[in-house]
Amino acid sequence: MHCHVGIENREIGLQLMNQACYFLPHIFALSTNSPFWEGRNTGYKSFRTKVFDKFPRTGLPEYFDSVQAYDNYLETLVKTKCIDNPKKIWWDLRLHPFYDTIEFRITDMMLTVDEAMCVVSVIQAIVAKLYKLTMANTSFNIYRIALIKENKFRAARYGIDNHMIDFGLQKEVETKGLILELLDFIDDVVDELGSRKHIEYVHTILNEGTGADKQLRVFEQTQDLTKVVDMITSEFTRGL
Repeated sequence: MHCHVGIENREIGLQLMNQACYFLPHIFALSTNSPFWEGRNTGYKSFRTKVFDKFPRTGLPEYFDSVQAYDNYLETLVKTKCIDNPKKIWWDLRLHPFYDTIEFRITDMMLTVDEAMCVVSVIQAIVAKLYKLTMANTSFNIYRIALIKENKFRAARYGIDNHMIDFGLQKEVETKGLILELLDFIDDVVDELGSRKHIEYVHTILNEGTGADKQLRVFEQTQDLTKVVDMITSEFTRGL
């Protein structure tokens, strides 16, 4: 699932992209919904990522210090026929080549509309909060992509269970605790955005599990993938 957040100034967009990378594993963990691949339980909460990683220009974006550096990179790839247009950059987060948006691409396709609305609202609020900090000249820490990859792997493997790393504290913390801290971080922009109801649904996901957890529960009870598919189709259309 892709989510676009409008930013008119590309320089600010790039700054926000660099800062927002830290939160990608948190968002990803909430959206995990692909535990099966070719009829097998993979042991991952999101195997889609593992499949997609085999392609070039995927995964977490590298750090760029200016829009010019970013555009030069794209230009070089087009010139050398690596890609025929800049949309062939498939990173988890990218400055969109044609629209004034930053595009979040890390999430799985979620099981329900409620989950999708919730995660999109969290993404919007993260960008709004980072924008607010940037405008007040207090930008969020930028962490090494190599470190963020550690959290991305944990999110793919365990979803919202187990631990991720708090790089500020330099220690492991429960993923659910980190996600609750994220809710505190964005809280002051949520009412302005009018998305509190959708964002409150994070608590439901933390209590009931992600789409992956729900799929695995049905599989554990039935050992039947057709029953898992039945659950997916009934959940996806529920409430529509």
